[in-house]
Amino acid sequence: MAESAGSVMLARSAMNRAAAEGQRPAGRPVRGARRISAALAGLAASTRYELLTFDDPVASAGRAIPGPFLELAGACMRAAAERAEEVRRIVPRHALPRLEDGLRIPGRARLTDAIPFKLIVVDRTVAAVPLDLELLYNGLLLIRDPVVVQALVRAHHACWAAAEELTYVPPPPPPPRDLPPQLRPVLDALLSGLTDETAAARLGMSARTYSRRVGELMAALGTTRPQPAGGGSGR
Repeated sequence: MAESAGSVMLARSAMNRAAAEGQRPAGRPVRGARRISAALAGLAASTRYELLTFDDPVASAGRAIPGPFLELAGACMRAAAERAEEVRRIVPRHALPRLEDGLRIPGRARLTDAIPFKLIVVDRTVAAVPLDLELLYNGLLLIRDPVVVQALVRAHHACWAAAEELTYVPPPPPPPRDLPPQLRPVLDALLSGLTDETAAARLGMSARTYSRRVGELMAALGTTRPQPAGGGSGR
């Protein structure tokens, strides 16, 4: 447990150190339901061989989080896990009843007394951490700095070694679904934070076609297109 705590402190120190360097910020903050949803979809689509998470399935219980956002976040996690060759998910012990109720994700999972923060690491190249360390809906930090990402990977590995293997056997995952090639430019536009009008113009398509492609992207991950908070245009 001492090694686990030390690795978590190392990861936090690396994030703080990288954030203090003006030439190499720790990551890009993402705020707003629309942009956060796009970032999660991007992580799912880019997953190839490994997915590491600190996850608390009950953290959002009782919070004012729109249902469509929760559905999308869950669909993105399942899509990423289905694509990855290795999935290691660490969850707090109090979340076990929810896991047993069927909220399962393909791959391996272990229990620990508590997680230090929510975390997603894809292929050891990009990580996502909530800005408040608890809820992705409140904003997240997309981290690509290799020093910080590797520190987070080390923290996860240390916690994994000290955690308890879950005794249930998850159901076999459904066949993975690759993102259609025509949707990747739309995904890139969403991740860059462009408005619908600007993105459609850059991609050389009408606003209606662009909106339809965004809907297809969300549908490919098993949910409908989330609406931005407050009904705005996603600016």
